[in-house]
Amino acid sequence: MNKKDYYEVLGVSKNASQDEIKSAFRKLAKKYHPDINKDADAPEKFKEAEEAYSVLSDESKRRQYDQYGHAAFSNGSGGAGYDFSDFDFADIFSDIFGGNFTSGFGSYTGRGNRPTKGRDTLTKVRLTFEEAAFGCKKDIEVTTSEDCSYCDGKGGTGESTCSKCHGSGTVTSEQRTILGSFMTRTTCPECNGKGKTYDKECTHCHGKGKVKTTKTINVKIPAGVDDGNQLRVPGKGEAGTNGGPNGDLYLEFSVQKHEIFEREGQDIYFTLPLTIPEVVLGCKKEIPTLYGKVNLTIPAGTQPNDKMRLKGKGIEDPNRYGKGDMYVILDMVVPTKLTKEQKKLYEELNKIENNDSFFKKLKDYLK
Repeated sequence: MNKKDYYEVLGVSKNASQDEIKSAFRKLAKKYHPDINKDADAPEKFKEAEEAYSVLSDESKRRQYDQYGHAAFSNGSGGAGYDFSDFDFADIFSDIFGGNFTSGFGSYTGRGNRPTKGRDTLTKVRLTFEEAAFGCKKDIEVTTSEDCSYCDGKGGTGESTCSKCHGSGTVTSEQRTILGSFMTRTTCPECNGKGKTYDKECTHCHGKGKVKTTKTINVKIPAGVDDGNQLRVPGKGEAGTNGGPNGDLYLEFSVQKHEIFEREGQDIYFTLPLTIPEVVLGCKKEIPTLYGKVNLTIPAGTQPNDKMRLKGKGIEDPNRYGKGDMYVILDMVVPTKLTKEQKKLYEELNKIENNDSFFKKLKDYLK
């Protein structure tokens, strides 16, 4: 059976760069990996992509392929004699699928003794309305892991190269089947992927090299964060492995409700209660804002639920310059209880309104 052109398999041109080849393979690996795609032809397409990548990602093999095609890897009797099972897909598959994955040529686990970044951590932080609006500095208590200070993160003393994996951190075994040989690479059980063993285990971390710790860090929270927003604090996550960098800490904010203000994005809303005379005649009101009290002029004839805008009296946008606005919602309050004097005044007002030409016409129409 004729093999497909490797460039065609990956969907790249013959002058594609190594980055383009790697990117194309990553996309196909995600699409056709048997753990993700359950279509009947997915394993074969995944295997084709692996084979193409194992050749085209190697400059020497790529030159042979460009010159001789698939014949460069023929066994001389018409069959494909090149064994792709020893190609190390660990880097790219670990990036795509994490520490454990299986390929058409074998299964791989872990990153060996290479430096690995620590895991990111998430901590929830409660903020008052004002802290979120104006920003603040806050002491955050974080529980995470860090290198054991007793053994410098090694897990023990009396260091020597692991005799089982010879310092690589992984061991490879071969399984022969009627379909061919399959190579399996796993984390070395002797050294747990460190590539080193120790004469004496650290009693403080019990050989793990890391200990759980709770510490307090001071974080500057920018003005304008909102409920559910996250802030990344670099390097404050869990400790890395084999000298790798620490992970990052993510703070997720929970903002308390305010007694009188409501927030929508960077704008805030305040409901101002007004009496009927204030709505009809207009008035001046002293109202609160986040930035102090201001005098607001209510025009005569204002209608219930009208909005008045106070530009720039909202909340800062943490991602760009500028503030939101404050909106005052005018709410007419109808009294439920009246004094005798108030009732008399409303009755007199009612008589006047009934004598008004408009109301008189309306009354006559309803008869």
